[in-house]
Amino acid sequence: MSVAETKPVRENLYEGMFLVDSGKFAMDPDSVVADIMAVLKRAGATVVAHRPWQDGKLAYEINGLKKGLHYIVCFTMPGPGMKVLTRQAQLSETIIRNMVIKQPREVFDATVAAISGNVVPQVAPDEPQAPVVDALEEQE
Repeated sequence: MSVAETKPVRENLYEGMFLVDSGKFAMDPDSVVADIMAVLKRAGATVVAHRPWQDGKLAYEINGLKKGLHYIVCFTMPGPGMKVLTRQAQLSETIIRNMVIKQPREVFDATVAAISGNVVPQVAPDEPQAPVVDALEEQE
């Protein structure tokens, strides 16, 4: 295989949770979101869905903060971008902590649907469904 014939880099599916100062987010949410997106862009990530997840008291104080907001992001990115993402998150003044998990396609799609609000209720295959009754049949 020659240098010109390189294999395409495979995009992995990730879910990232970014802890930010809830006070800073309350004052300027657009700036905080822009900072998180900038970190992801520098790492080569393509954001699929994102939103604030949970705001509340932290289990323990981190950098003098007692409250924080968890911001969830679903994104695709080549594997080598993880080093860049980790370093950029450490250097960010907005991101206090972060956790990124590689997801299988099914879980990723379900998470994206939940974040986007496009959750389609599905009936389990073993669950019996109610019979469809025609309104005219009931009157007879």
